[in-house]
Amino acid sequence: MKLRRSIVASLFVCSALLFFAAAACAADEGGGASAAPTELFKWINFAIVAAALIWLFGKVLPPAFRANAEKISSSITKAQAAKAKAERKLRDAEQRLAHLEEEVRGLREQAQKDAAEEAERIRALAKSDAAKVAVSAKAEIEAAERAARIELKTLAAKLAVDGAEALLAKQLTPQTQDALIAGFVKSLQGSPN
Repeated sequence: MKLRRSIVASLFVCSALLFFAAAACAADEGGGASAAPTELFKWINFAIVAAALIWLFGKVLPPAFRANAEKISSSITKAQAAKAKAERKLRDAEQRLAHLEEEVRGLREQAQKDAAEEAERIRALAKSDAAKVAVSAKAEIEAAERAARIELKTLAAKLAVDGAEALLAKQLTPQTQDALIAGFVKSLQGSPN
């Protein structure tokens, strides 16, 4: 609003100056009467065209300049924000890089600790498995020993029976058999049933 008033005031002042300049030029020439009005109309026409151009540029150009300035200002603001963000990322990266060695050292220590714990767990598991295998083996050995004893007893009994049978077959003669049967029958007669 103020800009328009100042432009209009400037145009009015320029027009007045041109008018007075044209009048002064016409008075200085003092020559022909027909040349002065023509010259005066040329200056008035120039002043009108200049005023129209100044008014047109005063109306059209400031909004265009303002829009361009706002665009530039927003671009500068965006660029500053992007620069600040990039600088933050750079500082973060530098801090991480500075602490990277510590992190790597910590990770190595943790990995060694985990590996030691895992080795100890595996050792304990191996001991436990070895104990289980030993118990299982002992049980199997005892079972095999029992089976061998039973088999040995069975074999010994069979051999004893076979030996007794062979001995009995040698010692059992027909007279011995008759004596045994007679003894058996006598024992039956003496029994109440």
